[in-house]
Amino acid sequence: MKESTVDVILHPVRMRIIQQLINQQLTAQQLKELLPDIPQASLYRNIKKLAEACVIHIVDEIPIRGTVEKVYSIQDPKKASISPEELNNLSKDEHMSLFIKFLANLMGEYDRYLKNEENIDLFADGVTFRQTSLFLDDEEFQQFAQELREVYIKYAEKKLDKGRRRRTVATIIIPGETDQ
Repeated sequence: MKESTVDVILHPVRMRIIQQLINQQLTAQQLKELLPDIPQASLYRNIKKLAEACVIHIVDEIPIRGTVEKVYSIQDPKKASISPEELNNLSKDEHMSLFIKFLANLMGEYDRYLKNEENIDLFADGVTFRQTSLFLDDEEFQQFAQELREVYIKYAEKKLDKGRRRRTVATIIIPGETDQ
């Protein structure tokens, strides 16, 4: 049975591979160095699954000592995300499962941060999580969402470079009750 795009993307290891490939071209070896806690066999199996699903692509092949090292990238960011049509076709139980996988991925990121930092300094590291309620009509919400997209786009184009650290930023928007 073929996995849905949602299942392919939301696998915890595959989500981490996708995150590393955003705006980057990396070999499996480079991915292994960036994701040292993932066993090599598991990493290669999940890279293959993402490539078969056309979420990631081979953008170059480098001959090395009689073998070929493949360079992977996300050529079409839409393929590495879940379309509105796919989301609309999910049942309530499938939506909850998707949300749980999303939260599990965030918890994994936070756990890796806590394990890898010798001296935790949430403020200096820029760690933050908070929840707030906004009271917006539909037009104000659309404006807010558009401005948020623009901020994400502006900073998502930056590539890993000296002095830059990958930071995970997650947004969850849950509407409250509809006014009666």
